[in-house]
Amino acid sequence: MANLQINTTQNVNLDYKIVGLGERILAFLIDGFILYMYAFLVDLISDALGLIYDDSWTLRGLAALIFLPAMGYSLLMHSLFNGQTVGKMLLGMRVVRLDGGPVHWSNLLVRWMLRLVDIWLFLGTVGILSILFSQRGQRVGDAAAGTVVISTKKKTKISHTLLEEVEEAYTPQFTNVTLLSDKDVRLIKETYHIALSSGDFKTLTALRIKVDSILKTNSNLYDRQYLDTVLKDYTFYTQKM
Repeated sequence: MANLQINTTQNVNLDYKIVGLGERILAFLIDGFILYMYAFLVDLISDALGLIYDDSWTLRGLAALIFLPAMGYSLLMHSLFNGQTVGKMLLGMRVVRLDGGPVHWSNLLVRWMLRLVDIWLFLGTVGILSILFSQRGQRVGDAAAGTVVISTKKKTKISHTLLEEVEEAYTPQFTNVTLLSDKDVRLIKETYHIALSSGDFKTLTALRIKVDSILKTNSNLYDRQYLDTVLKDYTFYTQKM
């Protein structure tokens, strides 16, 4: 499938893989199975309520009320989990805006309403054909909402991990880099590389000051050398653990 290339306001190019039709259908089937199990549970509850209420209309009303959340399953899950349902989580995909940003509730509402056209009225044919013939793999709901479904699966290249390339004979300079958490290092690395790519030396200096205040290294290294050393030292020590 094609990729979605986005140029951010910081002039950083982001490259997302657009999810193919097969994966989207599989995610839909997973979510459908969850709804089927929920409906089965509602049926069991209805049978139990039948032992309490004799009025069939009351039973039907209660069953409909219990099943109501399932009607908005897609909208609810995408809203609560930032563009993902259970099926999308399991298969590593997410709904995002065309600019790569997180979806707004209004985008999700449009997508959800147009499921009627994409999926239910024409048994999925409209959605399938629009995904196949759209350059960005969008169904009608995506095109109207300005969204696209991308893959969140990470490649295993070292440049995409917390680790940096470290030579065998490398000698670390800052022994207290282990004070940093994986989350800290991931944020440092992402900010560091974005600042380098965009030539944002002000952000680079601010990042160096922040890291130095945490580690209290009082180093005389230049900003880029300092941050590069911190990342390599962290890799060295965590690989030894």
